[in-house]
Amino acid sequence: MDAIYTAVATATHGRDGRAVSSDGVIDLQLGIPEAMGGNGQGSNPEQLFAAGYAACFGSALGLVGRSAKVDVSDAAVTAEVSIGKQGEGFGLSVVLRVELPDSVDAETGRKLVEQAHQVCPYSNATRGNIDVDLVVE
Repeated sequence: MDAIYTAVATATHGRDGRAVSSDGVIDLQLGIPEAMGGNGQGSNPEQLFAAGYAACFGSALGLVGRSAKVDVSDAAVTAEVSIGKQGEGFGLSVVLRVELPDSVDAETGRKLVEQAHQVCPYSNATRGNIDVDLVVE
């Protein structure tokens, strides 16, 4: 792969520390979710992954929509990232909920979402590694 862009971020003290991007745009206090025994103060890696995946998938959907000459510019993508025990360690799963504009019929919308899932770098990175369910709304 020839990189077009490289993002750089540093995290200190794991889930209960701080994450900072190299350009300083992201500077977040991290916190362990209450469901995992923490106080819930601060963002957590699952939220950050969900935000990145939702944004990236939305861009991929826009790309395939433009290619098909279907306006999906008002689509919304919600990523639900779950973490749980998997064997000796932990694993992730994702549900991508795609809300399409009313002007897009169900069959066309489903095809575009499936095409976006083939194009999106997050989808390509997770394919075969974690479960990703697509829900078209």
